[in-house]
Amino acid sequence: MWTDQNGIMGVGYEGTDVEAFLQGLVTWDVKVLVDVRLNAISRKKGFSKRALTENLSGVGIEYLHLPALGNPKENREGFASPEASESNPSHARYKELLRSEPAEDALARLTELALQKRIVVLCFEAAERCCHRRFILEAVKLRIDELAMA
Repeated sequence: MWTDQNGIMGVGYEGTDVEAFLQGLVTWDVKVLVDVRLNAISRKKGFSKRALTENLSGVGIEYLHLPALGNPKENREGFASPEASESNPSHARYKELLRSEPAEDALARLTELALQKRIVVLCFEAAERCCHRRFILEAVKLRIDELAMA
């Protein structure tokens, strides 16, 4: 779901610099960036929580960190290969994590935001198929569809 006023999509900062990244967000008219990294730190300049918050503020974009949607370090290896099947144990573990109360609360917040503003869900990986954010986006889109049918 992505309209002129609202919606949700994913974005990764792998392979880009902060200036180009910010320009893309401005071009897309993003209002809120939702960081779904467990720990919002990065060796890449400009992408740690404090620097990213300041950079986003400078272009009029709100920053929100939802660590409840982060993928635990010990579960990340299973996301590295795009050929990994849906039966991948790492994917199953992450989907189970999304059923926890903190993750459910975070998904509800994301859904509410996506219905009001244009938001992007941020993690490192450029390829969404190699990142846990694809499961977050699927969950939010399912919630939005359910609300539309109610």
